[in-house]
Amino acid sequence: MEEENVVEPLLKKQYYENCPGCKVDQAKELKTDVSIRNLFNIWMVVSCSSLPISSLYPYLYFMVSDFNIAKREEDISTYAGYVGSAYMLGRALTSVLWGIIADRYGRKPIVIMGMITVIIFNTLFGLCTSFWMAVIMRFLLGSLNGLIGPMMTYSSEIFREEKRALGLSTFSAAWGMGLIIGPALGGYLAQPAIKYPHIFPKGSFWDKFPYFLPSLVISIVAFVVAIACIWFPETLHNHPLGDGSIGDCKALEYGSSGDEEDQIIQKDENILLNWPLMSSIIVYCILSLQDSAYQEIFSLWAVSPQRFGGLDFTTDNVGDVLAITGIGLIVYQLSLYPSLEKTFGPVRFARIAGVLCIPLLQSYPFIAKLSGITLYLVLNIASVLKNLLTATIITGIFLLVNRAVEQHQRGVANGIAMTGMSASKAIGPAVGGALLTWSQKRMDAFFLP
Repeated sequence: MEEENVVEPLLKKQYYENCPGCKVDQAKELKTDVSIRNLFNIWMVVSCSSLPISSLYPYLYFMVSDFNIAKREEDISTYAGYVGSAYMLGRALTSVLWGIIADRYGRKPIVIMGMITVIIFNTLFGLCTSFWMAVIMRFLLGSLNGLIGPMMTYSSEIFREEKRALGLSTFSAAWGMGLIIGPALGGYLAQPAIKYPHIFPKGSFWDKFPYFLPSLVISIVAFVVAIACIWFPETLHNHPLGDGSIGDCKALEYGSSGDEEDQIIQKDENILLNWPLMSSIIVYCILSLQDSAYQEIFSLWAVSPQRFGGLDFTTDNVGDVLAITGIGLIVYQLSLYPSLEKTFGPVRFARIAGVLCIPLLQSYPFIAKLSGITLYLVLNIASVLKNLLTATIITGIFLLVNRAVEQHQRGVANGIAMTGMSASKAIGPAVGGALLTWSQKRMDAFFLP
């Protein structure tokens, strides 16, 4: 009898019968939280939400050209940058608001609302016939789709502490996959009357709206996901939470083994004074600026004529590169990342990845000098490595952001992170497009051609 009492926990956690958050916590305690269903939910929602963000990049150059707004061919990249930035500008203005709503009403309603937004405004974007119509549709798509911040919160809450890295790495992998599969779909499905005239005849609806097909396919996927979200488990508690005894914040430096150094929750009422959180968000903003500029420049550079320093690729060629990159990212996240993360720790591993990105990005001007099979081989390797390193860095940052606050502040914290990231990504494409235009006008310049 005495032995049984020793085994009995001194404090038993109280669960509320009708609280969805308590049901999630019970699953954590029973160690049934790590399931294919929970991982698939994250993967499904995040990848679908990120599909429309960059699906337009392979055909954006041609779309802007069809709008006849650019006076010279070299100016097309600048206008393309404005269209690419409109989405992130809209999201930057509303991310904190969506985070506050998610902290009050739950993560699930915001997720369903975000999917409905994708269905409506992504479809309308494919029907745009003018530059300003395209900018407005992208802006509304970004401002009304506020699910990324709440989904980041959800990914950290659905699993117990020692498995939190699994949820956030799934989030970053799904995010990266969407940003890669989206452009691949855009590259393969844009201008179907030209590529597949036996299925989409010339003079048909698909010829009049050559960029509608990729938008329609993504919206259909979003509709299926929106239906599936009805059975999405809610992680927010609907009752006041007790004050747990949680220590001050320490930097997450080593592996996800559950040691004290992994517990970096900062108990600050004023979230803006939480330095571990704000420093993580600053790093995230810098990475987002760099990555969004890269995504914009890569597709525009690939389809630009060789006389402007481009590769003269078709949208199909760009789609091939991005599809191979997507396959590489899946293999990496499922096989290599978990063991490397345990060995180095998520933050140290992110630092290593950040350092390796520098020489990799510097190699792209030299890749343009290659041709034939060598060009395709080297370009695919560089694209795969770039996206693997970016996914590694993002996972480490997500862990820092979500471990820096308690649950009742995570929606707002991720909303702030999304605002900063969206603002950076709104600047990135515009700056990237302008820089590409500037460089293409200086092909024969002695300094900074």
